[in-house]
Amino acid sequence: MKLSILSRKLHRWGAVAVGLPLLVVIGTGLLLQLKKQVAWVQPTEQNTADAEPTMPWEAILAAARAIPGGEVTGWEDIDRVDVRPGKGILKITTKNNWEAQMALGTGEVLQVAYRRSDVIETLHDGSFFADWVKLWIFFPAGIVLFGLWLTGVYLWLLPTLTRRKRARLAVSQESLSP
Repeated sequence: MKLSILSRKLHRWGAVAVGLPLLVVIGTGLLLQLKKQVAWVQPTEQNTADAEPTMPWEAILAAARAIPGGEVTGWEDIDRVDVRPGKGILKITTKNNWEAQMALGTGEVLQVAYRRSDVIETLHDGSFFADWVKLWIFFPAGIVLFGLWLTGVYLWLLPTLTRRKRARLAVSQESLSP
């Protein structure tokens, strides 16, 4: 079978095979590209003049417990605490994706919002569904996508390569003819 025919068949069936996972990856990737610009995806970071944390850990936990919808009873319900000295804030993210931003110096809660970016990231890499989906569906889909890119480049270049080959043959036939 000629390489051009094989490339077309692989390109066509590869696109069908990975269509749904790639739709999820592309859609979530577009949302993640905008996470700093769209507050619906990830809450906008606040700013304060404070550069050093001065509040005790108990105050951080108390602020986390006060997050409406955060369902925080103890440290085990907190996913992470992110200190941003350059912005003068501390972010508390709960296991159920609520985020509270506090002023580093005073401990004042500046903002409480739902954080969708983490859920979108798990959708993006396939781990939202199950770890085996990430490894056995999304990863192979990425490999097939790479193959689609290779076959697509070949199919895009094929007319140019064919024209050059025909031109070379025409020149060589002209030089052979008396």
